[in-house]
Amino acid sequence: MTTLVVSASRAQAPDHDYTVLVASEAVDLITRITFGPGAGPSLVKIEGTTQVGINPIEPDGPHGLGLSPNAQQYYVSTAHGVPYGYLWKIDAKTNEVLGNVELGNFPATLQVSPDGGFVYVVNFNVHGEMVPSDVSVVSTDPFVEVARIQTCTMPHGSRLNPAGTKHYSACMMDDAVVEIDTRTLAVARHFLLKKGAERGVAGAFATTGNREPGTADHSGHGMEPPKPGDVSCSPTWAQPSADGRSVFVACNKANDIVEIDVASWTMKRRIPAGDGVYNLAVTRDGKLIVGTNKRGKSVSIIDIASGKELARVATQRKVVHGVAISGDDRYAFISVEGIGSEPGTVEMIDLTTFTRVASADVGQMAGGIDVVGGGSQALR
Repeated sequence: MTTLVVSASRAQAPDHDYTVLVASEAVDLITRITFGPGAGPSLVKIEGTTQVGINPIEPDGPHGLGLSPNAQQYYVSTAHGVPYGYLWKIDAKTNEVLGNVELGNFPATLQVSPDGGFVYVVNFNVHGEMVPSDVSVVSTDPFVEVARIQTCTMPHGSRLNPAGTKHYSACMMDDAVVEIDTRTLAVARHFLLKKGAERGVAGAFATTGNREPGTADHSGHGMEPPKPGDVSCSPTWAQPSADGRSVFVACNKANDIVEIDVASWTMKRRIPAGDGVYNLAVTRDGKLIVGTNKRGKSVSIIDIASGKELARVATQRKVVHGVAISGDDRYAFISVEGIGSEPGTVEMIDLTTFTRVASADVGQMAGGIDVVGGGSQALR
């Protein structure tokens, strides 16, 4: 089946509003956007911005962003610090900063647990030594770090299964994905992703001897293409399925997605994706995977049952980053970093027609993103 490449369309306009929050790493801004009829004929309206960070001279670098399950607060990780970064708690209605807590080196992707009680943040350590890093677990009330779990080198893509019992993160420099048992706050097992040598392993990594030098991109954040003969994965995201029975891992170097069966801890298949597949999200009905192709200036929409790419939607700018899916599974919201002095972009893609419905320019290096609307959440 030939992959369909599509461009912007207004044919399927939304019938109600969605609120999107996006972090712009280069300018320390969180932008709040309304997509939908309430925004007027353009279907998009910038409602306002919130400054986040503590350094008035250099960017703090907001990277990860996630809403609480009741949408009353949102959490932002700022990657840069002296030497460590922070997690921020912000009122979703007033944008008042409710607190911050110091974490590890370069806090990146985060997710709030389904019960709203904890935030799991990977400490990506992009500018540090090539040593094992960790995942910070932060209590939302009181707002304190309760655990820091060593996992692997350059963890990225912090995601929990729907039950909140397992946490998954990818290891860019170790070609692996790590599973944490949230009841014991310890690593339960890991899975090796090198093509032709895929296998599950019980327990945690040893502190040395796991990384193969040169298998991943330390400085380009998923932008460096693979060299000839490279069979590494360089995973950038680990996304549990809607039922929690599988974990999908984005192999940024291999341009595919590895599906791991959780019960047997074995690989089920490799699913082709776009160039530099980076972040993933799944629809709540379990039918689609949406993947951002960081090098490919596109978004892949994949049918989970068949593993076939249904469409590859071109984005307006380069360096495609994050994805969030509305609660009704109707739209995917994509953050695009842009290059140089270009603004970042948020693009709204209709998942029934595979067309871009609307887009908004935001601050430079748009990354972390979340959405309210179409489900049970509401900003009250």
